[in-house]
Amino acid sequence: MRRTMARRHFSSGLLGLGLGLMARGVVGRASLSVRTPQPKAPAAGTRFKLGIITDEITQDFEPALGFISSYSLQWCELRELWRKNIMNLSHEELQRACDLIEQHHLKVSDIGSPVFKYNLPEMPARPEKRDTFHADFTDQDSDRLLDESFELARFFGTPKVRVFSFWRVSDPEKAYSYVRDRLARAAERAAQNHITLVLENEHECNIGTGKELGRILRDINSPALRGNWDPGNAAMLHEVPYPDGYREVRGLFAHMHIKDVKKDPRSGKLAWAPVGGGFIDWRGQLQAVADSGYDGTMSLETHYRRPDGNKVESSRESLEGLLKILKEIKTPAPA
Repeated sequence: MRRTMARRHFSSGLLGLGLGLMARGVVGRASLSVRTPQPKAPAAGTRFKLGIITDEITQDFEPALGFISSYSLQWCELRELWRKNIMNLSHEELQRACDLIEQHHLKVSDIGSPVFKYNLPEMPARPEKRDTFHADFTDQDSDRLLDESFELARFFGTPKVRVFSFWRVSDPEKAYSYVRDRLARAAERAAQNHITLVLENEHECNIGTGKELGRILRDINSPALRGNWDPGNAAMLHEVPYPDGYREVRGLFAHMHIKDVKKDPRSGKLAWAPVGGGFIDWRGQLQAVADSGYDGTMSLETHYRRPDGNKVESSRESLEGLLKILKEIKTPAPA
């Protein structure tokens, strides 16, 4: 959904968002506006709709957007801005974010919501642990979060909201039917709102591998529920992301996360790595995605940190590793 389309339906949708924010005491009235970004040339060496999760670069939103623009990327993914979860931003902060995105001529790939990234009520996995991304929600907030995430998606001109599958229990198979049914109901709500939920395979949640993601997407079988394929998360659960995990999700996802994983030679523990510096076969994975005609979005989710902890330079190292791989990807000839 482009922002020009969002304008047409925005007034009634914004009223709902404004009322939700007012109920939380955040704003007094809703008066946000929507603008259409100007297109620009994609980054050299890639035909993909590539962006970055902004808070992986820095919590300071404008420099994060500047970093993305400096590489001629066209997309950004929104999760945390100014040390606040996107679901907790004020009216003024939302408008400021929109203005900054427009000024940098970027588009939003998806809303990185915290929906279902907490305990499953029927099978709590741990003492109620707060998300690390400045979210403090529980399942009691789910319906409200879904509705507000739909309005945020419309406001930022994206049809996609990212969701999860509850904190991972010791035996995810026992939780499967509960997770499936909750996601199916959420997909019904999304369909009514013309939104697509993208379910991330998150290694700390009940759907963590490509095999698990492919299964639940096929079982629910809703066009309003697609995948957010994350090979790095699959690797953390010892699945071979490509080709094994990808084989399970091919054609079922509308968004991707890109990060790499390495094994510490001394401890044997897995850790995040710059793209191209780990064991994930990103050349094979991205070539397969290109060969499939994939037209969805993808985001660098750095996670990796250099020894000095510099987030900006860690993101730069990872992005440049990714761009190097992308230059080697062959684009299929037109049919």
